[in-house]
Amino acid sequence: MRRVRLSRAEARRIALAAQGFDRARPSGRPDVRHFRRVIDTLGLLQLDYVNVLMPAQFLVLWSRLGAYDRERFERFIYGRGEYTEQWAHEASIVPAAAWPLLEHRRRAHEMSKHNPLRKLQGRRAYLDAVLEKVRSDGAQTANDIPAAPGPKRNPGDWHRPMSRWALEYHFARGDLAIRHRLANFQRVYDLPARVLAAEHLERRLSTEAAQTELLRKSAAALGVATMRDLADYYRMSPRVAGPLVEKLAKAGELRPIEVEGWSEAAYLAPGARLPRSIEGVSLLSPFDPVVWFRPRAERLFDFHYRIEIYVPAARRRWGYYVLPFRVGDRIVGRVDLKADRKARQLLVLNAHEEDSIDVEHCCGRLATELHELGRWLGLEEVRVERSNRFSDSLARSVG
Repeated sequence: MRRVRLSRAEARRIALAAQGFDRARPSGRPDVRHFRRVIDTLGLLQLDYVNVLMPAQFLVLWSRLGAYDRERFERFIYGRGEYTEQWAHEASIVPAAAWPLLEHRRRAHEMSKHNPLRKLQGRRAYLDAVLEKVRSDGAQTANDIPAAPGPKRNPGDWHRPMSRWALEYHFARGDLAIRHRLANFQRVYDLPARVLAAEHLERRLSTEAAQTELLRKSAAALGVATMRDLADYYRMSPRVAGPLVEKLAKAGELRPIEVEGWSEAAYLAPGARLPRSIEGVSLLSPFDPVVWFRPRAERLFDFHYRIEIYVPAARRRWGYYVLPFRVGDRIVGRVDLKADRKARQLLVLNAHEEDSIDVEHCCGRLATELHELGRWLGLEEVRVERSNRFSDSLARSVG
C-alpha cells in the first residue's frame, strides 16, 4: 500500500475534527447528549481546579459546546455511573468502562518510587482504619476522617492533612472511587462497588491488552499522531507504547503515513475524518488535548506554548493563565484571562497575536468569544489591559 503524505494543513484539520471541532456548537442549550458526545470523543477530561477563570474541565466543554449548565453537567458526570475519576492523562474524568483499562496504572502508581503516597506505607493501622470507616459509615470527605500526624513534607509536596493523604492512597490503589465532588471541589470517596457497575469492576485484562486498547482510544481522539503523541494521551511510556503501536500498524488498525514537516513517522486512525475546512473559533483551556502535549502543538500549529502558572511572575513571558485562541484550523493568538468575580469583570491581562494573521479580523472574532465567555461566567464586562498593538486592537473590538 502506498504511504499517504499529508500536508500540515490537512493534518491540522484531521486533528481538530478528531477533537470535535468539525461540528458547530449546538444552537440550543446543550444537554446530556452533547456532554456524552464530547467526553466519548475525547476519551477523557483532564481535571484541574485552578479557578482563576474556571476549572479546566469545564472550559474544555465550553470550547466545544458554548454556554451550558455546569450544575447539570456535574449531575450527569457523578450521578449516573457512566463516568468516574481516574489517573488517565493526569487526574481525569473517564468513562466507567475505562476502569479495567487503567488497572495497570493503579498498580504502577503505587509502586513508583516517585509516588509521594509511598511515604504512607508505614501507617498501615491508620490506612486500614480509614478504609474501614468508609466501608462502615459510607462516603467520606477528608474532613470526615479523624486527624492524625501527617507524613514528613518534602519540598514541592502539596500541603494536605493526613486524612487526605490516606484517602488519596486508597483512591490511587483502586480501593476507593470518587462518588462526587462538593461545591468547593472537595472529593467525596466511597467503595468502588457503591459507585461503579460490577461489569466494570469484574472485567480483567492483561496489561498489554489494556495498553493496546488505550492506544486505540488515543488514536481515535487524535486522528493523526506520532507514536509519542499516542503514548502521551494516557501517559504511557514511549518505550512501552512503541512496540504496541507497531503491532497495531501491522494489524492494519493504524495506517503509517507521512506529514509535511514532521521528522517522526505518523499514523492515521481508522475512520479519521479530513473535512474540507474547519470553521468557528474557540478559546482553549491550557489543559485541552489540542495543546496539552507541547511538541504536538508546535508540529501542528507552529505554536510554542508553555503553562506559566508555576513560573515566578517576573519570569513569565505570556501570563499566569493563558488560553490559546483558535480561528478555523489555526491558533492565531493567546490571552491571559482572569475572572474578577467581585467586580464582575472578565479581565484580559495580556494578549498577543501569532505571526502572519489579520489582526483586526482576529480581534473581532476574539472580542465576540470573550463576551460570550463572560456572560457564561456571570460577568458583566470585559476589560482589556492595553500593552501592545494587539491588545489595543482587541480593546477597541471589545468596546
